[in-house]
Amino acid sequence: MSVLPPSLSRSALVTTLRSAGCVFAEDEAELILATASSPAEAAAMVRRRSDGLPLEHVLGWARFHGLRIAVDPGVFVPRRRSELLVDQAAAVLAEAAVLAGAAGDTPARTPVVVDLCCGTGALGAALVPLLGKAELHACDVEPAAVRCARRNLDGLGRVHEGDLFTPLPAHLRGRIDVLLANVPYVPTGDVALLPSEARDHEPRVALDGGDDGLDVMRRVVADAPRWLAPGGSLLMESSERQADRALATLRAGGLDARRADSDELGATVVVGTRPG
Repeated sequence: MSVLPPSLSRSALVTTLRSAGCVFAEDEAELILATASSPAEAAAMVRRRSDGLPLEHVLGWARFHGLRIAVDPGVFVPRRRSELLVDQAAAVLAEAAVLAGAAGDTPARTPVVVDLCCGTGALGAALVPLLGKAELHACDVEPAAVRCARRNLDGLGRVHEGDLFTPLPAHLRGRIDVLLANVPYVPTGDVALLPSEARDHEPRVALDGGDDGLDVMRRVVADAPRWLAPGGSLLMESSERQADRALATLRAGGLDARRADSDELGATVVVGTRPG
């Protein structure tokens, strides 16, 4: 950890962050001090944070599912609540392997995992180590997100640039075992109510889900059955108040639907499975 001059003492740093409205000023100060390579860099980071940049953009990383995920400026910051998507995806694949074994099928093949709207690639980066191996593809429409995801998923999978399913290789049709889609689900009218860190520093396309927040979700559900393998599952994050409509959307797309909730993470995930 850097040794700070008196003008940039830990207490002064905390005071500056608290004055800027940082609720967890002490914790943020510790993270900045642990990340900065010099007092000058620490001072610059405090200035950027005081100017309203998300802490993760200031640090250049976010903690997600026990990993340190690189986060570049202008890229959607992975939320801790999205860890429920990773846990549910791992559970879905584990259950499929158990069912295959119980049926006397051949040994489980390498699962095919796709992460749409991947942002930093955090979901895939966290999921693949839990599986041991997987054929992972991720894609995002934002070039900055694609560049960031390629760093985080180096050696783990391929990252494609484009809108939803468009850039995916055609050979994945009908082969995807788990389709993760952390789509934007904030209603357009509510975007202005988001914290300024998200509203001003994250791409609008990663936040705005249309009039009712489900526009992108409906687009994903419309195409998902053609890409999922028999028995494959689509997993998406939702707000609790949208969950019933999200489940109805999955069922209207011909998928068997259920939801999973985590009080600890404050998260809701909807799961749609293609009948086998």
